[in-house]
Amino acid sequence: MTEYTDQERDTIRTAAFGAMTLVSSADPGFFAMFKESMAGAKALAAAPQPLQGLLKSGGIPPGAKDKAAVIAALGQAKQILSTKSPEELAAFQSVIATACNEVANAHKGVNEAEVAAINEVRSAIGVA
Repeated sequence: MTEYTDQERDTIRTAAFGAMTLVSSADPGFFAMFKESMAGAKALAAAPQPLQGLLKSGGIPPGAKDKAAVIAALGQAKQILSTKSPEELAAFQSVIATACNEVANAHKGVNEAEVAAINEVRSAIGVA
């Protein structure tokens, strides 16, 4: 298993939770937020074991609600994982893309703002 510093773990977690928050906040509303957070959590729970270990430690990082911080964290997470564990990068990209899609689809389908948020996330993590 790859070893990460606490700062690297925080960056990866901010990226993951922040990506879902960006998509969820594109469709405001209490019921939307509830359904979307459940869908995102389910997608993250399906991550491969090494990635689950990274994501499960601690609560939602404080920077996960700031768009600029999230986009930066997504790029940094991509760099961290590509350097330390390319196979975990592929899993991370897949899990994040799936989680964003699940979040967007959780409440009344996908709207244009959610599509834009998903595209930003995908671009930041290097997924076409």
